Amino acid sequence: MGNVLAAVMAGALLGARAQSTAPSQTDACARLAQLALPQAKVASAGTVAAGGFTPPAGLSPWLIGDPALYKSVPSFCRVVVEATPSADSSIAIEVWMPVTAWNGRFRAQGNGGFAGEIHFGALGSTVRQGYATAATNTGHSGSGLDASWALGHPEKVTDFGFRGIHTMTEVAKATIKAFYGRGPQQSYFASCSNGGRQALMEAQRFPGDYDGILAGAPANYWTRLFTKALADSQATTLDPGAYIPARKLPAIAKAVSGACDAGDGVADGVVGDPSRCLFDPGTLTCKEGDSDACLTTPQVTALRALYAGPRDSRGERIFPGYVPGGEEGDGGWGPWITGSAPGNSLMLVFALGYFSNMVYEKADWDYRTANVEQALAAAVEKTAHKVDAADPNLHAFKERGGKLIVYHGWNDPAISASSAIEYYDSVVGRLGRQETDSFLRLYMVPGMQHCGGGPGPSSFGQDGEGVPADPRGNVLTALEQWVEKGTAPTTLVATKYASDPKKEVLATRPLCPHPHVARYKGEGDPNDAASFACAPASP
Repeated sequence: MGNVLAAVMAGALLGARAQSTAPSQTDACARLAQLALPQAKVASAGTVAAGGFTPPAGLSPWLIGDPALYKSVPSFCRVVVEATPSADSSIAIEVWMPVTAWNGRFRAQGNGGFAGEIHFGALGSTVRQGYATAATNTGHSGSGLDASWALGHPEKVTDFGFRGIHTMTEVAKATIKAFYGRGPQQSYFASCSNGGRQALMEAQRFPGDYDGILAGAPANYWTRLFTKALADSQATTLDPGAYIPARKLPAIAKAVSGACDAGDGVADGVVGDPSRCLFDPGTLTCKEGDSDACLTTPQVTALRALYAGPRDSRGERIFPGYVPGGEEGDGGWGPWITGSAPGNSLMLVFALGYFSNMVYEKADWDYRTANVEQALAAAVEKTAHKVDAADPNLHAFKERGGKLIVYHGWNDPAISASSAIEYYDSVVGRLGRQETDSFLRLYMVPGMQHCGGGPGPSSFGQDGEGVPADPRGNVLTALEQWVEKGTAPTTLVATKYASDPKKEVLATRPLCPHPHVARYKGEGDPNDAASFACAPASP
């Protein structure tokens, strides 16, 4: 795909003939059906009328979003492409471009979980804001919880790991140039979870693809993340007595809150800096028989393992443990870690999908008999070069002027928030503090769960919505100002909204660039960001 733009410029551009008057945008869009692309073919190209798009049936609801969104999407040129960079590749790509009022920018979308579906809601929201945009299934079709497609298909794992997003990027840029007669002035990528891994992979492997990258809750150390999920599942299920049912999570959350909530100067239901929380699970040990208000000795042992993170035979930590504070809530530990029954957690679903289909290529692989350290070694040998995005050397991305913002919710029950700090510290260790500060920011979000939600303020424009005119409240706008004007972001502001249609503001909280944290000033409304100040984290 490296010669896509050259091929377009060399004459494969639509087969258009010189005319005395420029064709209409509708004609220009239709002509894209003939666009020649190396290792890719345009399946369809056509103009969609304003408010006229309907998402395909059968998609996961979260990828569709609010159906009312599409009524407000302006007319756009929709191009559907199938890319085949290998004999076993079939990468579906959607490129959407506003017919009028294009802002000159390209902003691409990523994928959650094991990918397999295109985020049409994000495409609609982005093109509505004037961007050209693109998304892909990364080379397979299926639910984001399903990895069965990978069994016996190493090229598809490569497409999922890094090739699909890079291919999408080059196809999109060529298509944009063909439609508008010029390429994007700036290119951005924004996504969360596996999409955060994709974001860091782009910065590490393909530093020329994007000018600005927003990486949320990155699952970038894929091999170690799911080795931890394996270890956690063994710790909580191999001994039936160690399983912690969801009904006990409120008691754990209450104990954590009592030990650590006021550490930022105010008791508000949000642990401001969980890394400094010294909660001891032993304080919950049952003293007068088992109940929902306490933990048995095996459950205390299991909880300590979840917080500590697994270690190898040399005592080195494989992946950081969960930090205290995110146990309760609809998007907390219940669905992700404990599940509704032993062996029914989302993290085990991902671990099983990864190890059985990508690592061992054995559909009936049994996590209960696996050796954790051996599983990690097998995962690294088989897939690390395809799926891990843990390289701290971002020098090439920085040298070409790229800017990177990473964010992670402290209450994330899927990916330990400490992993984002570890990656950030590795970049500082490789490039030095001054060079890192020139292009990278990390924001840890108190009270936010996986990519959003949770008890704390967790909306700051990371999903593409927000107040575009205010870079303090919209991280994507802050990223654009950094790329285009050289104005580096400092403190951001997150908002917590009521769930009612009016979106009433319930609270705001400053987001401080790591390693600073927000502390209550001692007076003022604790639901107002102005009552907090950023300060260096205490040692």
